[in-house]
Amino acid sequence: MKHHAYFKTAAETPPPLTLSITRAVRFDELDPLSIVWHGRYASWFEEARMALGDHYGFGYLDFFNHGVTIPLKKFHADFNRPLTLGLPYRVTARLCWNEAARLDYEFAIHNADGELMSTGYSVHLMIDRAQGVLVAKPPFFEDFCRRWRRGEVG
Repeated sequence: MKHHAYFKTAAETPPPLTLSITRAVRFDELDPLSIVWHGRYASWFEEARMALGDHYGFGYLDFFNHGVTIPLKKFHADFNRPLTLGLPYRVTARLCWNEAARLDYEFAIHNADGELMSTGYSVHLMIDRAQGVLVAKPPFFEDFCRRWRRGEVG
């Protein structure tokens, strides 16, 4: 399955970390045209992003327990084909390498046949408890990134 790349990666950077979740479209996610309302995609991307972070040990609570929040700075979605009631689909989240104190995620939604239905991305900053934007990664995440760069996670 092809994954649209929103963020450029240099050859020397580690490959993105990837995780997928599967779901089926529920009735309450439809708009009056009987297709998924566009606002639902943000929550689906978020659900996959949270699963990825929790899987690798840098979820919301991991950051919070280290005095850092990771608010959304930018969000974008591209809609290729509509999703309809009962349709099974997979949301894939990819965390792309970044030297800065920010998280760059790419997302793709594929139906059960592997057709690309939607793509998108989000950028999250790192904020300390005093609401200051971090310019360096917090130590626990920097340690994780060192292991990621050495190929010890994935």
